Amino acid sequence: MKNSDEIETLLRELAPQVLGAVVRRYGDFDSCEDAVQEALLAAAVQWPEEGVPGSPKGWLIRTASRRRIELWRNESARRCREETVAAMAPPDPDPVPAVDDTLTLLLLCCHPSLTTASQVALTLRAVGGLSTPEIARAFLVPESTVAQRISRAKQRIKAGGAEFRMPPPDELAERIAAVLHVLYLVFNEGYTASSGAALHRVELTAEAIRLTRQLRERLPADGEVTGLLALMLLTDARRPARTRPDGALVPLAEQDRGRWDAEAIAEGLALITETLATAPIGPYQLQAAIAAVHDEAKSAQDTDWPQILGLYELLRHLAPGPMVTLNRIVALAMVQGPRAGLAQLAEAETDPALAGHHRVHAVRAHLLDLAGDRDTAREQYELAASRTLSVPEQRYLASRAAQLATSG
Repeated sequence: MKNSDEIETLLRELAPQVLGAVVRRYGDFDSCEDAVQEALLAAAVQWPEEGVPGSPKGWLIRTASRRRIELWRNESARRCREETVAAMAPPDPDPVPAVDDTLTLLLLCCHPSLTTASQVALTLRAVGGLSTPEIARAFLVPESTVAQRISRAKQRIKAGGAEFRMPPPDELAERIAAVLHVLYLVFNEGYTASSGAALHRVELTAEAIRLTRQLRERLPADGEVTGLLALMLLTDARRPARTRPDGALVPLAEQDRGRWDAEAIAEGLALITETLATAPIGPYQLQAAIAAVHDEAKSAQDTDWPQILGLYELLRHLAPGPMVTLNRIVALAMVQGPRAGLAQLAEAETDPALAGHHRVHAVRAHLLDLAGDRDTAREQYELAASRTLSVPEQRYLASRAAQLATSG
């Protein structure tokens, strides 16, 4: 008999397949999603006691379908007699369909008519199998906020007439890009939480990696899908060394690399090596390549900064953005010296997306420290600490300021 953790993992894997099968049969995403959530809850309660059925996917589809029929009957009973509705109700789906609609479901959850916040919430609920309370806890927002996002997303999908089918070929690339963006956002929020007492939210990074693996199984030749999975693995491999026992943040240069996950690094390196040789280069592949250079270095001093700078040069042409700008400046400083980095940082700060951002102050503090200007570096660390909502980042930045005060 499987334990509760194994059952939870199984339900997470089956959730999108079950929802895809039920939506394919009945067509109404809103009520089908509610029915599948009830089936998952029933399984979470019953299976630990009664055992996992021989066909867990079939059990879930049948249970969700029966609940969907009940909902349909209840709605229809307002307009006609129960007997008429019962006669019209479709039978339970049997046998279990062999098709896996996970990709179609991901594309529907990331429909362009939805806001990014709604895409994230709906993806985690419908494809990830996370409950509304779990999503709320992960993002540190009220449960009612997540529930409203999911409800509005489903209403917008229904109102817009979005169908449960693959988009036409001319729209597919753009829609897959939206899916990758959502998975990237989920991973990043889990790896470095934007607010709260914890640096990591492992449930989010694990879910992002799991869903990206599923996506790659369906699109193995897509270089950006493979690149994103490699990026996640190569980045998450460092997680064991990113915090001290008290939860304090440990920067990359000071991490104990012996604690990095060697298995995840090996898998990530194999993936990025393969896709760079066989697919057109994209932003996620370049980010993965940068992560690979960091992970391959035996120590911080062994890091190949010229190669990293070259990769950031390519990245800023393919996918420019404020964080790419900041990271490239750090790489530039490591190659050409801190004064060169500070000069470009002053220019970059004119971008409204970076003006006043705590990471600008943190980068400036780091470069000033390297340049020997410890008093100004301390002031910048203090300013950065005051502007971040992440408690671990606040503590780290404040500690760096304190160290400069005592050493000066």
